[in-house]
Amino acid sequence: MKFETVLLHSVFAACLLLCVAVMGAMLVLPTPTALAANQAHAANVVNAEG
Repeated sequence: MKFETVLLHSVFAACLLLCVAVMGAMLVLPTPTALAANQAHAANVVNAEG
């Protein structure tokens, strides 16, 4: 019984940590469309220069 309780607690902690990490990444990182627009602009600049 003790082993199962520790196992469940550690699984819960891992899931909670993963959810917090994903939520933090979604709130902090820029949107994919902004990243794609920046890459497209950089590619246009490089192509225009040479």
